[in-house]
Amino acid sequence: MKAEEFAERTIELAGWPVRVTTYKVGEKYHAKVDNISPGAAVSRSEGDTKEAAEAEALAKAEERLKNTRRMPVE
Repeated sequence: MKAEEFAERTIELAGWPVRVTTYKVGEKYHAKVDNISPGAAVSRSEGDTKEAAEAEALAKAEERLKNTRRMPVE
């Protein structure tokens, strides 16, 4: 199967810059939220619509990023 309707955008979520990637494979839409550098996936989800998949992935990512401690750089 081939990915269709590929879209990618950069936003700020819970104070962190993230990349949101969405695409369709078959009848399902997939969404992935990753931190831009180094690009590790923060959350993934799938749904019947692009909006549903993206909303679920963003909700999971926001919850995880809110609980992430930032260490001061000295």
